[in-house]
Amino acid sequence: MPALRLDKILASSGSYTRSESGSLIKSGRVTVEGRVALSKAEKFDPGKDFICIDGVPVSYRLYRYYMINKPIGVLSATVDKHDKTVLDLLRPEHSGLGLFPAGRLDKDVSGLLLLTNDGGFAHRVTSPSVGVNKMYRAETENEVTDADVKAFSEGLTLSDGTRCLPASLLPAHSGAFITLREGKFHQVKRMMETIGKPVRRLTRVSVGGLVLDEGLEPGEYREIGSEELSMIFYNPETK
Repeated sequence: MPALRLDKILASSGSYTRSESGSLIKSGRVTVEGRVALSKAEKFDPGKDFICIDGVPVSYRLYRYYMINKPIGVLSATVDKHDKTVLDLLRPEHSGLGLFPAGRLDKDVSGLLLLTNDGGFAHRVTSPSVGVNKMYRAETENEVTDADVKAFSEGLTLSDGTRCLPASLLPAHSGAFITLREGKFHQVKRMMETIGKPVRRLTRVSVGGLVLDEGLEPGEYREIGSEELSMIFYNPETK
């Protein structure tokens, strides 16, 4: 691993902002291999050098993964001149981790969105060739029928001629659960309009085998552990 600035290493732990990291170093609370660090600009290898704050080892991770319950009205983007983005919801100690959305949800769609600084992971989550399932809960104006379920399973053709892959449609109270393996523009809403069931509200409830934490209020987020990460790419059909 290449050597990194000490303040960046501390900030990358996800516990401190870059400014707070500099203050810790300046106050003499940071040691590297047992000696007090002298400058935030010093460079070290976090994979080899033993770095502590007040005697407690610093946990450095190159890549970070979070789930957020995206609220309606917030953009799945890193920056926007007019609207709030999911990165605006991050706490200060996480704003410097280089996070970005792995995929997207429309502005008027809520639910599970993944944030990461791992480009390879984001590509796997969103690539149609990998085929990670995304499940949505749709509240609809009209009741879903058996004929609708069959049409989804065979693959719909949208009004503009776009062909959709076979998908799952499971009727539920006041709507349905829809599971897709692709992510065309406004796909769920367009598919539901095609069968005459306009969507009033749409929420993504899972990505692969990872389900949105019910304890997360809109706008709240938490880090994902290794077991949960593996669930994203778990496909029971391949067992």
